[in-house]
Amino acid sequence: MPRRIVVILGHPDLSPKRLCRALADSYAEGARSAGHEVRRIDVARLDFPLLGSMQEFQHGMVSPDIKDAAEAIRRAEHIVFVFPLWLGTMPALLKGFLEQVMRPGLAFAYPKAGKDGSLTTLLKGHSARLIVTMGMPAPIYRFWYLGHGVAGIRRNILNFVGIGPVRESLFGMVESVSDARRRKWLAAMHALGKSAR
Repeated sequence: MPRRIVVILGHPDLSPKRLCRALADSYAEGARSAGHEVRRIDVARLDFPLLGSMQEFQHGMVSPDIKDAAEAIRRAEHIVFVFPLWLGTMPALLKGFLEQVMRPGLAFAYPKAGKDGSLTTLLKGHSARLIVTMGMPAPIYRFWYLGHGVAGIRRNILNFVGIGPVRESLFGMVESVSDARRRKWLAAMHALGKSAR
């Protein structure tokens, strides 16, 4: 059954040579070839400010680009984030974007006065995949560092607003990857896109 998918490219570098861009393209092409509806968001092309206070987070203006992205996320059934691992986690630009689109009223709602105090998650029922590239071997990141930065994104951001399950695809040693291995990775993303996983 066709699904609505949003592919969010979180690499700050707009160069077409970036592996993240190729992985995002391959996933999106696979999804479209299977009849899924795909929307692409390239975070580096959006215009939005960084949030500087709790007041801005809770009540600040929402830029048109963020409003559009938040609506695409809300409409989607499956969300794919593609980004490089920088200093153990996502790049600052992607973090700034998530702080904007995961704000109150967009991704969750505070409890009303007199209620039991629990948040309302507005993205419940959405699934996600994190596609992450890195310079170190992926097994070392996963087992030695326990995938700390990626696990934090899953648990502290995505699960917090109701997104789950969240699956991961980690690609390591990307600077020295052979053309054959790169083609294998792209084929794997194409297959995941077709299955909308």
